[in-house]
Amino acid sequence: MTTRQLDTELFGRDVEFEYSERWFGYALLGLRVVMGWTFFYAGITKVLDPEWSASGFLLNAIPAGNPFAGFWPMLANEYVGVIDPLNAWGLTLVGLALLLGAFVRWAAFWGAVMMLFYWAASLPLENGLVIDDHLVYALLLFGLGAFGAGRLLGLDAVIEETEFVRQTPALRLFLG
Repeated sequence: MTTRQLDTELFGRDVEFEYSERWFGYALLGLRVVMGWTFFYAGITKVLDPEWSASGFLLNAIPAGNPFAGFWPMLANEYVGVIDPLNAWGLTLVGLALLLGAFVRWAAFWGAVMMLFYWAASLPLENGLVIDDHLVYALLLFGLGAFGAGRLLGLDAVIEETEFVRQTPALRLFLG
């Protein structure tokens, strides 16, 4: 089993540790696929349900004492025509990108943004002071993007080898 040494600085401290390349690869691929399915399924069920709308949640499910209490009804009343497709298609496309390993950094960024909105809508948290599943998902997505998880049996590895990406290296910011 091949191991590697990671040397970095975290919070002003030098950190080093060994890790297994094989198990790291399996873990990263597994996390990408599981998060991809989680997002895809949540989105496609909304896309395929003509009766679904975010307005019910935005008007009725925000906890009392939410620091953004006026924001959610405003979205439901004035912008639901934009919010519904952004939510449904955003979840679906982020999930599909993660499943295929295509444009993973781009998808992970927008998935994390969506999770931060869901987290803000959940405040104050019922079962925690600050951290809930939405923040866990956001941080997991950050990790998938940071590690370039789309290169592990994903389309990003193929896309990065195209001449177009080679001639436009800035596109690699969206891949990986």
